[in-house]
Amino acid sequence: MAHCVTCGSELHPERAEKYSYCTRRECLEQNAKPLTIAAVAVNKAADQYLMLDERTREDLAAGSYQDARKSASVADGRPLRTPAPKARTTAAGRRPAARRPAAPKRPAWTRAQEDLAAIYSAQGMRPDEIAERLGVSRSTATEMVLAAKRRLPR
Repeated sequence: MAHCVTCGSELHPERAEKYSYCTRRECLEQNAKPLTIAAVAVNKAADQYLMLDERTREDLAAGSYQDARKSASVADGRPLRTPAPKARTTAAGRRPAARRPAAPKRPAWTRAQEDLAAIYSAQGMRPDEIAERLGVSRSTATEMVLAAKRRLPR
């Protein structure tokens, strides 16, 4: 049978699996260590909290809990790019020809137009009507509606 490290009283077997002290106020005050809690994902519906330990601190510093949707909007709507891997050298000591990744194609419309297209589509307007209202082609209006649906999943 396990005993409390502070007062010496017997511990319940289930408590002894995790703790070495009993639940008396004096023992708790002397042995219990406070935990640091961090809110990592806060939104209207629910908050996500994590116990802040060394690993969680590193993850927070690296930005792993950052919301990609918010990051994209802060970065002027452009997706965040990861750094390119370092170039390797060949046996002759030369670097192989580096392929440059294709730049992401920027849409021909603004985010406000995309939002309006999504609103009009939700109201039941056809792509022809949306295109006429926004002053763009029918295919552009269709692309705007699809981009808005991809950006804002429902």
